[in-house]
Amino acid sequence: MTTNDIELADAIASVRDQLIAAASRATGQDVAFEVGDIEMEFTIELRKEVKGGTKVKAWVVEAGADAGRTRGETHRVSFTLKPRNATTGGAWLVGNDEAADLSGLGGGSEAP
Repeated sequence: MTTNDIELADAIASVRDQLIAAASRATGQDVAFEVGDIEMEFTIELRKEVKGGTKVKAWVVEAGADAGRTRGETHRVSFTLKPRNATTGGAWLVGNDEAADLSGLGGGSEAP
């Protein structure tokens, strides 16, 4: 393992964290976006880890890294995530219902 290795679980968690950050930044905006399916594709390397019992972990392989790897050591995986609101089970929205203050945008008008 090198310092640049990223666990597949960490890569997926990063996408989730960034969706939450986007929703947070959208507070007070008039426009909300429904997040559709998220398609992800990675080249991964499966490795056994012996710490605390034997586990197999999937590590995301950096693009262009170690071109000399054999075909059997890396695998391409792709999957689709469908984000849902954990509380309501509904679609995930980036935004909310509160009106935005648009007074600083030149026209001097405010959201209704």
